Amino acid sequence: MDLATFRDFLGGCALANYAVLLVWFAAFTLAHDRLHRLHARWFSLSVERFDALHYAGMAIYKIGILLFNLAPFVVLSLMR
Repeated sequence: MDLATFRDFLGGCALANYAVLLVWFAAFTLAHDRLHRLHARWFSLSVERFDALHYAGMAIYKIGILLFNLAPFVVLSLMR
């Protein structure tokens, strides 16, 4: 695999991962109460803790996208 193909692959992965993040955010904001009730059946979670866990999860996921997709994509684009 050459570098241009790998760069394009990383760009596509970044777009796909940001789409997943946007769907997660949309589901979290639009169906917040329903999601909390669903998870509260399985775990004893307060609303504040539920919000904090999702916020932290989204932040970690976004950092992962930045580190593993966007940073190598930018480096390979600059090497061109």
